[in-house]
Amino acid sequence: MINTRIFTTILSIALFVVLTGCGHEKAEESKPAVQEVHTSAITLTQTAQREIGLKTETVQQQMFTKYLTVPAKVVTNQDNEALVGSLVSGRVYKVLVKAGDYVKAGQVLMLVEGLEIGDIKAGYLAAKANVEFRKANYERQKKLLAENIGSQKNVLEAQNDYDKARADFGAEKNRINAIGLSDNDITNTTNNAAENRYDGALAVKSPLSGVVAERHVVIGQLLDASANAFKIINLGTVWVDGQIHEKDVPFLTGVKQAEFFSTAYPDKPLCGTISYIGQVIDETTRTLTVRAEFKNESRTLKPQMFGELKIPCKKNMPALVVPAEALVKIDNADYVFVRKDSTSFEKKPITIGLVQNEQAEIVRGLAEGDVVVTKGAYYLKGELLKASFGEGE
Repeated sequence: MINTRIFTTILSIALFVVLTGCGHEKAEESKPAVQEVHTSAITLTQTAQREIGLKTETVQQQMFTKYLTVPAKVVTNQDNEALVGSLVSGRVYKVLVKAGDYVKAGQVLMLVEGLEIGDIKAGYLAAKANVEFRKANYERQKKLLAENIGSQKNVLEAQNDYDKARADFGAEKNRINAIGLSDNDITNTTNNAAENRYDGALAVKSPLSGVVAERHVVIGQLLDASANAFKIINLGTVWVDGQIHEKDVPFLTGVKQAEFFSTAYPDKPLCGTISYIGQVIDETTRTLTVRAEFKNESRTLKPQMFGELKIPCKKNMPALVVPAEALVKIDNADYVFVRKDSTSFEKKPITIGLVQNEQAEIVRGLAEGDVVVTKGAYYLKGELLKASFGEGE
């Protein structure tokens, strides 16, 4: 009986020890075997290099023109844009153009009738007649005085009346000029009834040559002096507005020329002149507006077209340059692979300047004479990442 109890006790202790040991081993096995790996080199046999078509290029210092290439859009040249209205209240009698028509400076766009227009014309004609009468009286009084028939008093009175009449006429002339009329517009009349009605209306003219971009009036419409009836634009020259990042603003110093590549005509770059550089950084985008003016004689560029503005910021400057295809990005950083010997390559971090025409300026990280991988760089990147993952396991 005692032996049985002793045996049971020993068996229980042994079982406890075994179970405790197994639990400890499982706990040890559950610990992750992860360690940080810093892999920067890779070896590739000559045969493998030939199979993937790996090519290299020696880094050299070259004369390099630095460009800023920024998104941009075409806008109208505000010096060649006009909003046209009647400037006085009235009703539209006739509209002579439609949207899309080309008009010349001084061409009549519409006719507007109204009582105010008639009053302005009548006031001008009355003032003109009065100044002519006062002038004739003044000349007559001077002649009488010269013949010892008149008096100095009459001459002075006539001169005063003439001066006042001239002032009144000048004011009336300014009134008709302010609404776009000239002396000929008022004094030239015909015997034709339809033409006389034309003469009794305000002829609203285009202030510049261009295209009628917008029309907002119809016959019979009542207009006030603040209404805009037409928008005329001349696309002989256009502006292109680009947005420069804050860090690139220093590159604009002294820059006068720019090129524009439109999305619609990417193979037809235009050369223009920098006409304006903004003075305030946009607090949301952290960009600055730069504007260039371009001749657009063929009218191919239209407002709101998109494209790229290419600004040469430094011309013929020495720089280390590599093909853009040599660049690889790992963890949001830029690298190239540099050949160390016939079969080994090392990943090197670099700082990139400007990239254009498939060439990249290297600001930091390479030296002249380094041999970088061009074709095959992405294959090496893939192999390097696989090796990193393998070591991590």
